[in-house]
Amino acid sequence: MKVLTIDIETASDENIKECGVYRYAESEFFDLLLVSYSIDGGAVATCDIANGETLPDEILAALTDTNSIKKAFNVMFERVCLSVYLRKNYPNLLEFDDSVGNYIAPESWQCDMIHSRYLGMMSSLDDMGKLLRLKEKKMSEGKDLIKYFCTLHQDKQGNYLFHDKSDAPKEWKKFIEYNRRDVEVELKIQRLLSEMPVPDFIWYEFYIDQRINDRGILVDTDYAAKAVALDEQVKIVLFPKLKELTGLDNPTSPAQMKDWLTRRGITADSLDKKALPAIMETADDETKEVLRLYRQLSKSSVSKYYTMLNASCEDGRARGMFSFYGANRTGRFAGRLIQLQNLPQNHLDNLAELKATIKSGDFDAVQASCEDVPDTLSQLIRTAFIPPEGRKFVVADFSAIEARVLSWLADEKWRMDAFANGEDIYCASASKMFGVPVEKNGTNGHLRQKGKIAELACGYGGSIGAIKAMGGTELKLTDDELYSLVDDWRRSSPNIVKFWSDVQSVAVKVITDKSSMALGRLKFSCDIGMLLIELPSGRRLAYVRPKVEKDENGKTVITYEGVGENKKWLRLRTYGAKLVENITQGVARDLLMHAMAAMRDMDIVGHVHDEVIVECAPEIPVEQICNLMEQPPDWAEGLLLRADGYECEFYMKQ
Repeated sequence: MKVLTIDIETASDENIKECGVYRYAESEFFDLLLVSYSIDGGAVATCDIANGETLPDEILAALTDTNSIKKAFNVMFERVCLSVYLRKNYPNLLEFDDSVGNYIAPESWQCDMIHSRYLGMMSSLDDMGKLLRLKEKKMSEGKDLIKYFCTLHQDKQGNYLFHDKSDAPKEWKKFIEYNRRDVEVELKIQRLLSEMPVPDFIWYEFYIDQRINDRGILVDTDYAAKAVALDEQVKIVLFPKLKELTGLDNPTSPAQMKDWLTRRGITADSLDKKALPAIMETADDETKEVLRLYRQLSKSSVSKYYTMLNASCEDGRARGMFSFYGANRTGRFAGRLIQLQNLPQNHLDNLAELKATIKSGDFDAVQASCEDVPDTLSQLIRTAFIPPEGRKFVVADFSAIEARVLSWLADEKWRMDAFANGEDIYCASASKMFGVPVEKNGTNGHLRQKGKIAELACGYGGSIGAIKAMGGTELKLTDDELYSLVDDWRRSSPNIVKFWSDVQSVAVKVITDKSSMALGRLKFSCDIGMLLIELPSGRRLAYVRPKVEKDENGKTVITYEGVGENKKWLRLRTYGAKLVENITQGVARDLLMHAMAAMRDMDIVGHVHDEVIVECAPEIPVEQICNLMEQPPDWAEGLLLRADGYECEFYMKQ
């Protein structure tokens, strides 16, 4: 057997969307119901496990044989669930070799969803069937069948039970057909995508990702529970106050609050954390108090404590938080469940003290010392992630990684010289823009902020809108002055500006001519209905069904099909500077993967764009991990990398 394509149906009392597959499969009520499979693309067979059938010996052997490739759509679900099933029912079949001893090794498991993402396509089996216009698609009855057979229901006596075949024989037969159909659809997708295989090194990266997901990160569940209790206590106090002040049925409703503000002569398009301070600046005292309470009660980030408790497994570790290739236009990871990628920053000086007070349960002391308890809880979210006793965290990240990569790709020499000399890039940029020396907290130090905002906003063609979004309004400059800032940045970085134009021209030409071209360290081609941009690593970015068109102003634009707003498949526009953003972030992602591969013997428990969190022994120096990150891969000759790190007793931003 070379390839086993498999799809399973399972039951559990846990909500997989809220807790993730690891906690879902860990439940004592978890059960394997159906297994459909195909050997080497042959006819699909089904095992009705729920009704006494057993998996054939050759299938059991293949599941643990590293020489047999196992494929599924979202294969992590199959691998984790089958790990639990085998551990319960065939305990002597294999020895688990992961760091926690629970899961089948991911090597030799390949994911059709990742294949789809690698080619810039969709992340669901149903959507892929529609996109590829398959005659036989995933059965639409599936959701109802899963709800009926895979989740608990309450009987007339008030008992919670699972439905089985005897409750609805016809539906069970349909359920088997649904399970089989999924494998049939997967096989068709495999055949259609086979002309564009995923490179072996991408699967190697996927295995690193799966090991990190299997390992998980330890949650201080006692602290998280106390934080939840404190949050609920605060809401009990604040909600009636806000309701009394406004007279609203649900004063935390944005729509109701906007209407209340309108009646007071204030028009608010948004009530998010960026918009509220501006509204409060000119509001009367009563309105300020209302908005202050509204802001505290609307602190959605505090809900992450609830998610931590839901996602934590029996050993206290939260698993399955990283989705490989989740951003398919760059290949970056996406966050799942707790989502490390969008945790609030911490700016408090006494994190450990505040955490200890909350953990003690002395909520009165917390409320007495914190003006805004929800904000304090929000800033303390990171601290809920802890290393086990006797270990520590080392957090390390690349310094100015996108600026370094962009300068390297565009061959902007003065920037690379600045990095080589260890200069602050914001000061160096400001100095180049304004023609004077700029030192942080020194000579012309006031110009550094302008340089910083311009750096963050302008690298990918951004103009005045991007400047404002990056904090340009805080500079108290007129629009003309902000436009001047954009012009100054562009004049100081002519090679980057030229790089945008060159990428645009090459992309237009290869799409139009269906040809191939090289541009510096990049290779462009248009083949099999895709624009492909090969990065220095050898990885390709894919844009489906590209076209060169004219917009409403007669300007040449590039369009392609991809996942747009609300996760819908749309025709999207792009342009040179936007492609440069994808390319730069893609290369930065490849550098992070190279660093994580260099740390393969270490226990990585998390990562965020340019940062890794390593759980290690106390004697491991921070410098060891930073040194590994600073070693460029062979394909990145001339790229200067720098990593900074620190150790901590809980996760935090230093």
